[in-house]
Amino acid sequence: MNVTERETQQQNLPRRSWREVVCGLPIGFLAALQFLTVAPPLVRRQFTAGELGRAVGWFAVVGLVLGAGLVGADNALGLLFPPGVTAALLLAVWVLATGALHLDGFLDACDGLFGGHTPEARLRIMRDERVGAFAVIGGILLLLVKYSCLAGLASRGVALIVAPTVARWGMAVAVVAFPYARPEGSGRWMKDHAGWRQVALASITALGTAALAARWLGLAAVALAAVVTMAGAVFVLRRLPGLTGDVYGALCEILEVLTLLTFVAGERL
Repeated sequence: MNVTERETQQQNLPRRSWREVVCGLPIGFLAALQFLTVAPPLVRRQFTAGELGRAVGWFAVVGLVLGAGLVGADNALGLLFPPGVTAALLLAVWVLATGALHLDGFLDACDGLFGGHTPEARLRIMRDERVGAFAVIGGILLLLVKYSCLAGLASRGVALIVAPTVARWGMAVAVVAFPYARPEGSGRWMKDHAGWRQVALASITALGTAALAARWLGLAAVALAAVVTMAGAVFVLRRLPGLTGDVYGALCEILEVLTLLTFVAGERL
């Protein structure tokens, strides 16, 4: 077959729509993307328990996608606004892109873990939609530190890539490595159907992204995230019979802030 015939054959091939291309992606990735972000429902059905378990392995990839989007938003906002305003708007984009899912979990975890006197009471408080004093104080401090880091970084592109990726890797580790507190729900399904294969996929993504984007500083952020994930889980297990979806969200927020702090400190070394 000559070049002309090959080009003609390629032109005659049916073109795939964007939905066909999307549906060709791994179902675990699509489940993770829809679960962790405000991405439109590309799969218009309920995910099975097994698919939600496989989604855990793609958490870090979703973090990488989110980070790339934040870099684009940062560059676009920087063309219009001064650095301080850009940092504030970027933080708003960050929260909105996840539907405030992780921030809401952080607030609930603050109220539950610090407001109850028994494991049952703490779990009940975390289910309560009302916001208490611990949630308000914790949320203000979290957003203040996050904004300060974004505003204080001279160059934040790499940090915006690494922070969401490493944080969601920590979530994947926590899902697999530690018990789950509630008998039902999407978190229960993920816990029951995710394993160390998913952790391996998330770890390859996080370590590869951190090493390629930030070298030793990125690997230091991963190491710090591992320590904090383990320490945080131990703290929670002393107060609850297991982790919950709110705890996963709180862990994500904490790891994002710690990764940003790592990059802020790295610029001063």
